[in-house]
Amino acid sequence: MFDLLAIQQALKQFEFDGWLLCDFRGSNLLARRILDIPEDMIASRRYCCFIPASGEPQKIVHRIESGVLNHLPGDTNIYLTWQELESALKAAVSDWPRIAMEYSARSANPYIGRVDAGTVEIVKSFGCSVESSGDLISLFEATLSDDQLDAHLTASVATNEAFEQAWQFIADGIRAHSRVEELEVQQVILQHFSDCGLITDHPPIVAVNTNGGNPHYETGSGAVTVITPDSFVLIDMWARHDHDDGIYSDLTRCGYTGTNVPEYYLDIFQTVAAGRDAGIDFVRSELAAGRSLQGWQVDDVVRGVIVDAGYGEAFCHRTGHSLGRETHGNGTHIDNLETHETRHILPRTLFTIEPGIYLPEFGIRSEVNVFIHADNTIQVTGGEIQQEPHRIV
Repeated sequence: MFDLLAIQQALKQFEFDGWLLCDFRGSNLLARRILDIPEDMIASRRYCCFIPASGEPQKIVHRIESGVLNHLPGDTNIYLTWQELESALKAAVSDWPRIAMEYSARSANPYIGRVDAGTVEIVKSFGCSVESSGDLISLFEATLSDDQLDAHLTASVATNEAFEQAWQFIADGIRAHSRVEELEVQQVILQHFSDCGLITDHPPIVAVNTNGGNPHYETGSGAVTVITPDSFVLIDMWARHDHDDGIYSDLTRCGYTGTNVPEYYLDIFQTVAAGRDAGIDFVRSELAAGRSLQGWQVDDVVRGVIVDAGYGEAFCHRTGHSLGRETHGNGTHIDNLETHETRHILPRTLFTIEPGIYLPEFGIRSEVNVFIHADNTIQVTGGEIQQEPHRIV
């Protein structure tokens, strides 16, 4: 729900003079959500809403779609020609020097860069400084209500239980038939999700041996997809409740189909786990000390452990991502590899920490979910943190 007071308080918190939210044919999903635009509403013309740090919003809409922002407070400015659009924009923003937009300098963070370069050029031509609305987006897109946190926690319980069912199914199949197909395990997990009222945007990853060396492996597509005795198995699963407050749980664990896990699996798992735990400890200590924390800093800490162990090239993705109504949410990511994530880690936000080492023979990833409470204490959700590969016997 659109909350003008909360937005203006946030603008003052992050020292912005105003926030210009623009959309054209659904190109800016983030602005649509902030402005509480219905998902099924189709607007064929550009519309904008400028929210100053104090005072009334200024709405700019096309004549043939003049009612698109009627649900919001503020003055409505109707344009027909492109010249009138630019004139309305100038009148709205020119007295406000520091403007937030869904913009990322040098495309450092494409998750935020939803406004086209031309619109940014127009606003800059009025003498305004255009800066990224990234922290504002994290605040309004990624902070969880109590109900959303409860939904995440119950989803976490169910995903944790799904691992137990998957390991047991593999063990039973190997004892009975000496083999289990990846896709069979995937179906067990999906059935459990259905039984628990959970949905997912993509089936879970079940990857045996060499297939686990591909971080985004499609289960069942490898040259060898059969889990047999002495196999190494990576399972990555994510799900949420099927309602508006449903928030994803996203966990990855590894197992070995035998009693004694070979030393080379154990050694690499311990390196991955050490990176994971270093990230958790860093977030905890920095926030406890009252220091602000940006996503790239956590990535550097986790990645440093993997690099120091000699596996830097084998850790080929960011350390983590925001979790929300989407698996990869719109809040702060834990990333200084694919993007330079300068957004802050804010109270009541949720993200993953999931380092991995991917080799030709197998891959190991350990993924946990971290929630930052309002008092900046942290909670690792999803059950007990995996300390070694599960023995699937």
